Amino acid sequence: MASGKRTTLARIRLILWGLVIVAGIGATAFYFNRIHTLQSVGGGAFAMTATDGRTFTQKDLVGRPSLLFFGYTYCPDVCPTTLADTSRWRRELGLGPDDLNIIFVSVDPERDDPESMKAYLSAFGTPIIGLSGTETQTQTIKDEFGVFSEKVDDPGASDYLINHTASVYLLNRNGQFVGTISYGEARNVALEKVRRLVSG
Repeated sequence: MASGKRTTLARIRLILWGLVIVAGIGATAFYFNRIHTLQSVGGGAFAMTATDGRTFTQKDLVGRPSLLFFGYTYCPDVCPTTLADTSRWRRELGLGPDDLNIIFVSVDPERDDPESMKAYLSAFGTPIIGLSGTETQTQTIKDEFGVFSEKVDDPGASDYLINHTASVYLLNRNGQFVGTISYGEARNVALEKVRRLVSG
């Protein structure tokens, strides 16, 4: 009887160790896939309309580093907070628009157009490049940068809201993705990341 129990326990241990190994392999695969995904962000073709009416493509990301953020003008909290933060980081580091782009890409093609984007961005008191486009154009640039967004109905709101990726993308002067700043990240950490971006 005792021998049977030991055999059963041994089998359970083997199964558990097997699960641990499988989980480890899965986590490793996810990790390397995530690295590959981040390394392949950006660099592909897209075309959006800027707030000044010109067509803005991936070629316009070359020449100076950029802080790239995706959102929408009806956003109640994350977008205005992030745009205020990016404007403040640039100002605190003594930088201007010739040193560092701040680019706001709309994920709401139904409501955001160049005119509404321009009016919205003027409230932040610093030059911010606003980009909007058709449904197809918006999906293309979202896919290029691995951005998620989806409409959500809020019973307490008069119109729909949009859940979306809230990170700021860091692009070097060659237009290449080099990292992110998370929403709510500590100010000193964010400033250091921007400083390294510009000095690099």
